[in-house]
Amino acid sequence: MRIVVKVGTSTLAHETGRLNIRHIEKLVKVLSDLKNSGHEIILVSSGAIGMGVGKLMLAKRPNDMPTKQAAAAIGQCELMYTYDKLFSECNHTVAQILLTKEDVEQESRRVNFQNTLYRLLELNALPIVNENDTISTSEISVGDNDTLGAIVSCCIKADLLILLSDIEGLYTDDPHQNKDAKLIPIVQNLDEDIMHLGKDKGSMLGTGGMVTKLQAAKIVTDHGIDMIICHGSKPENLYDILEGKRIGTYFMGKAVKS
Repeated sequence: MRIVVKVGTSTLAHETGRLNIRHIEKLVKVLSDLKNSGHEIILVSSGAIGMGVGKLMLAKRPNDMPTKQAAAAIGQCELMYTYDKLFSECNHTVAQILLTKEDVEQESRRVNFQNTLYRLLELNALPIVNENDTISTSEISVGDNDTLGAIVSCCIKADLLILLSDIEGLYTDDPHQNKDAKLIPIVQNLDEDIMHLGKDKGSMLGTGGMVTKLQAAKIVTDHGIDMIICHGSKPENLYDILEGKRIGTYFMGKAVKS
């Protein structure tokens, strides 16, 4: 399978913004093992700004654009250094792709991006994609890497998009506030009732919430691509997912005419 895995800041970093070494090491080992088994893996990774915040020892995520961009420039170095080191230990070569809004909206630039992705996969590299927060002031579409993961999935014609989040999946209500909230195991139709379940709130270090994940699901399922939301602290769940076990919330891609 060709799989796009999106990992959020809350999975990669502690609340301090510093790297969560245990989580990222587990994630890299699982992704490397899946790649060894024959799957094509594209990683869409958040975390640059969050890690920059931690390295600069800032009290909180900045609100002004210049400081965000400075934090991204610093954090991106640490993020890619870590990925390169850990994936190299598993004998895999990574490649970094940083995108702006124009790269996915302008046809010629989008085609160049697609061609690069396809060639990297042919060369058996593992592409790591992130929004170019260092120079971009206009965020991609709704401005979250959930959306970027959906865009990448459509560009590369992925079989599956997996969003690793700080929540098990989509619930009937906010499980942090309502103990009776129930996990929804499968969504066959993204109707208004389902979309209404989104809450536009993310972690302190990230930007996303359930609403961006549902918007990502809408993008990919309309293109016939399946999507799953599951908890990012348990990368080993990826094994179960690819064995057909029900983990998190599964969004079924629509049948698309060829």
